[in-house]
Amino acid sequence: MKALLYKQFCLACHPMAVVFCFFGVMLLIPNYPYTVVFFYVTLGIFFTFMNQREQRDLFYMSLLPVRKRDAVKVSAVFMAIIELASLVIAVPFAMLSARLNPLGGNAVGLDANAALFAAGLLLYTVFNAVFLPAFYRSGYKVGVSYLKAVIPVTLVILLCEALPHFPALLWLNDTSTEGNVRQLPLLAAALVIYAASMPLIYRRAAKYYEKVDL
Repeated sequence: MKALLYKQFCLACHPMAVVFCFFGVMLLIPNYPYTVVFFYVTLGIFFTFMNQREQRDLFYMSLLPVRKRDAVKVSAVFMAIIELASLVIAVPFAMLSARLNPLGGNAVGLDANAALFAAGLLLYTVFNAVFLPAFYRSGYKVGVSYLKAVIPVTLVILLCEALPHFPALLWLNDTSTEGNVRQLPLLAAALVIYAASMPLIYRRAAKYYEKVDL
């Protein structure tokens, strides 16, 4: 798996997948839909899979002494690394955003706080659950798979950005230390859901791919 990951990052990974990981800097933009930051990361993953298809990466993998499910596993691990890296990189920008604007008050939706990162994890979970199995049903329909994933991801973005506009949920936009502590259970629950879903998503995608005749 270490060698396959090395191949994935050196040969298959599209440069924009790495660039989009640093889009956490957009959390410094006032009154901006911050969940869009995570959408860009999914776009980088899409570019990587498209790059894999154009380089006939799956055909190359089929010539290696590895199982077909290993090809799926390395993709799932790659996605998890990119997604979690984007969240980690965004943390200092979220802290700086809260410092520059201690009163918060994002007019669009979620502010840069723990609730936003919980939303990001849920967004990634939905994206992975749709995109990875859809792609490995055929091994080459990248665009169709991404379109299928973008629709529910967009709905998640709209929902998350709308929640703080309800009076009872104003605490989701609290950027104070106390507010972030209150939001930590949401972040913990989202992290558990993300971590628990990845093995299931991988197994489902691998099951599809094992039936594909390259």
